[in-house]
Amino acid sequence: MRYTRRDFMTTAATAVAGTMLPLSSLLAAGPSAQGSEPTARYRRHDVATPEGQRMLISYARGVEAMLKLPPEHPHNWFRNAFTHFLDCPHGNWWFYVWHRGYVGYFERSIRKLSGDASFAMPFWDWTRHPEIPAGMFDGVLTPSDSAYAPFTGNLLKFTEFVKPSLLKYWNSLSSDQRAQLNSRGYPTFDDAWNDVTGYSVAHKAGLSGNQSYAITCGARYLSRSNPKLDAKTAYDVSPDIVSSGLTPTLFYDPSISNSFASSKTATHLVQPDGSTNFSILEGFPHNKVHNYIGGVGAIDPGPYGNMTNFLSPVDPIFYLHHSNMDRLWDLWTKKQLAAGLPILPTGADLATFMAEPFLFYVDGDGGFVGPSKAGDYVSTRVFDYDYGPGFGSELPVVPKRKTGATKYGVIKGGIEAGAASVLLPNAMVEQHLASAQPASLIAEVTLDRPEGLAVTREFDVLVNAPADVERVDANSPYYAGTLAFFGPTMPNMAMSHSATFAVPLPKTLRAFSNAKLLGANAQFNIRLAPSGQQPADPVPVRGVSIKPAG
Repeated sequence: MRYTRRDFMTTAATAVAGTMLPLSSLLAAGPSAQGSEPTARYRRHDVATPEGQRMLISYARGVEAMLKLPPEHPHNWFRNAFTHFLDCPHGNWWFYVWHRGYVGYFERSIRKLSGDASFAMPFWDWTRHPEIPAGMFDGVLTPSDSAYAPFTGNLLKFTEFVKPSLLKYWNSLSSDQRAQLNSRGYPTFDDAWNDVTGYSVAHKAGLSGNQSYAITCGARYLSRSNPKLDAKTAYDVSPDIVSSGLTPTLFYDPSISNSFASSKTATHLVQPDGSTNFSILEGFPHNKVHNYIGGVGAIDPGPYGNMTNFLSPVDPIFYLHHSNMDRLWDLWTKKQLAAGLPILPTGADLATFMAEPFLFYVDGDGGFVGPSKAGDYVSTRVFDYDYGPGFGSELPVVPKRKTGATKYGVIKGGIEAGAASVLLPNAMVEQHLASAQPASLIAEVTLDRPEGLAVTREFDVLVNAPADVERVDANSPYYAGTLAFFGPTMPNMAMSHSATFAVPLPKTLRAFSNAKLLGANAQFNIRLAPSGQQPADPVPVRGVSIKPAG
């Protein structure tokens, strides 16, 4: 299709109306597809390409330099990770934009410290390559390398190295920064440090699965001899799941199955402890990849590797993982623009979204960025980069949905004994199976995350499984994916721990093939089972609804 500059300007102007974002910052990004001729100064390549491999050489030099800096320096490797620990948003609509700023400034830091002025953070396309790239096991590119041992060899070493300088930094924070940390559940430094060690004040005990610190030898579960994602993680990053995550035509919608981004919250500091809605891409590939690299499932109940909790940037794979998440946001944005659809929240939500203050970033020269806003980072132009081709680049533009394209709306299920039952019209099932979309039906599944001493954080979605089926493999005809919570519960947040995940329903479910044998309606029973191998109490379903995707 031909997409004119006038078409693009109209869409972009709508996106930035009511904000101070210059229209030129979006125009510079352009609506061109990923993988075409470069449109920016820097190009982020797939790490599997020769260009991506060359970037790893400079990346390693930069990491080595950061490890050698004193803990007082904002570019010190661990101090840099604490920016994420203190400020990262998850489970809300600022997830993408905050991480774009964080990775963008880090990329500038690596340019400076590696001496490679052309460095651009490669992305790990886990959909095409569901294993950690081999080069990420070389030297300092794995947090299990001996170079980390003087700092992470045990908790005492880590504490003596980083805690005094971190406390000094804490005491220097502005009143606005302290107010944000208070809303995060960290009114005092000790409250924050308890999440480093996993100590629970309420239980007067340490919870190994909740500690953000990871010992050197256990800093990453996957290894050179065991680099592959397991079958359930591979499912959560599969083409069908990622394609479904790119299907929504709104950046934010209260119905999470229609929303590209996760929950709208009061601030970006609110973590997934409240009534949280996880969008498909955050709730499936993002969370599950973090968890599996850290060992969730394989070494339950912990302690886990770095990637499982909020000091995840200690593992250098973090930045390649988030470069890919950012690539998917950029890809979705370009497809929206090409279809003449909004790329940001609409109406009154737009000004709220754009004005959110980000106060903790460190720039490429080792100084503090100071107050900035979400609106500063909605375009890749702020860091002047684009992406080479990766999964999704070849997907067609999603057309505007025609009014009345489907006669089916939301169908809510009933709950009994912790399981949901939903009655779908057989014609709706047939429409789903005939659709060109990988999953044209989305289930919105609500559960309560276990609290207290329970550390289970992953749950398999079972559809029409016999009552005696308590565990399934990824190839089971009853399996519809694994719901994953990233990070620990936030102990000082007095909130509900319910969460709703958007779950694409695969056409391979036996429930769909059996539906053809029924009458006008087909019954779907949905329940949850702990995904790991450790004994765990069943988690009841709190609510389910099914609706067409889009």
